[in-house]
Amino acid sequence: MTDTLFIIPARGGSKGLPKKNILPINGKPMICYTIDAARGLTSDENICVSTDDLEIKEIVESYGLKVHFLRPADLATDTAGTRDVLLHAIDFYETKLGKTYKRICLLQPTSPLRKSKHIKEAIELWEDHLDMVVSVKESKANPYFNLFEEKEGGFLKKLKEGDYTRRQDAPKVWEYNGAIYIINIHELKYMQITGLKKVKKYIMSEENSLDIDDLWDFELAKIIIKIMHSAGQP
Repeated sequence: MTDTLFIIPARGGSKGLPKKNILPINGKPMICYTIDAARGLTSDENICVSTDDLEIKEIVESYGLKVHFLRPADLATDTAGTRDVLLHAIDFYETKLGKTYKRICLLQPTSPLRKSKHIKEAIELWEDHLDMVVSVKESKANPYFNLFEEKEGGFLKKLKEGDYTRRQDAPKVWEYNGAIYIINIHELKYMQITGLKKVKKYIMSEENSLDIDDLWDFELAKIIIKIMHSAGQP
């Protein structure tokens, strides 16, 4: 998969769960689950960990993956945009390493239950005219049924009109789960991720979609991974 740069963004700062990207899950730093998922599809030369943190760099390199640069401080704040982080990594590989790619595969390290097979299946949906293939899960909240906005006078109104008495009768809606973003590099250079129009979904299960944001998510991930291992799932 030499036309794809796999980018794993892992900044050091995290307020909700300090050092979450390298916290051990069943004996392995969390970021290493994502490195393993990428390694199931490509060689290390096409895997980029973008971090501002020396400790993360050391852990990743002790896992055998070279980290070619440290991310500038202005791209490691709470307000730094994902697109800018991706463009910085792409520019480094193009100008410093002389490597060009058609697309990037963004893999958040906070999705340790996303496997190589999920990334492979998402990439198989790719067509060159697309802007992005993104992983989703079915949303439990539905704008036709149980999502409302507050109108004048403090009254609630459904976001989308529809005469549905059961949620399962309402049209399905999807939410990004944060696990996989396959993005056309040419389009990314000219447009924000939120502005991309030709977007195709890749559906994942609820458990594989787990995105670790706080201690509750972290403890739940440990339990799910233990259950998967005991069931013989890699």
